[in-house]
Amino acid sequence: MTAPAMLAIWSDVTPEQETDYLHWLTREHTAERLGIPGFQAVRVFRAALPGVCRFLIVYELASPGVLTSAAYLARLNAPTPWSRRVMPLLRNFARGGGRVRDVRGTGGGAWVMPLRLDRMPAAAPALLDALAAEDRICAVRLLEVDQQGSGVPTGEKALRGGDAAFAGLLLVEATGADALRGALARHQPAIAALDGGAAEPALYAAVFSLRQAVP
Repeated sequence: MTAPAMLAIWSDVTPEQETDYLHWLTREHTAERLGIPGFQAVRVFRAALPGVCRFLIVYELASPGVLTSAAYLARLNAPTPWSRRVMPLLRNFARGGGRVRDVRGTGGGAWVMPLRLDRMPAAAPALLDALAAEDRICAVRLLEVDQQGSGVPTGEKALRGGDAAFAGLLLVEATGADALRGALARHQPAIAALDGGAAEPALYAAVFSLRQAVP
């Protein structure tokens, strides 16, 4: 992912709802989103948490302005019947998008460690450099959330009954889970100082990806 903007979305479903949720994502919802101008690619990850069906969706955007574009808002205010059925089922929903403020590395890993930030740091180049230099780390990205753009009221948001907000996202990508655990252990104090949330954040494995078709 090398786009200048991203949109990150978390949600939980029950084990009984998981198959329908994944069918909705892979057979309708993500393709629908990539049909909106400015949506370039999507990846879906599942948390490695026993007994919890938690998913992270990361969209690659052409610019932060896509979040408030007329085409996107039109879709958010006219959800499909399948979306209308799924949206009220989602729990622990969090959503935020904006510009990618800093990047180290290239490509994407099969495993990611997403750290939601309650505040954006003034700068964090040393930490990003150190994380990207770790063995088997593919890329590190720092997303600054556009609170106004991410918080626009929509028909879909009304179906969910409220979304959690966050100021930023540190997304660390690797070829394996052990590489992420090692990087976290070695840089935990610096990550904590960045306001990285949980001392032991969940790791996520890739389960699906889709890129906008090129005419």
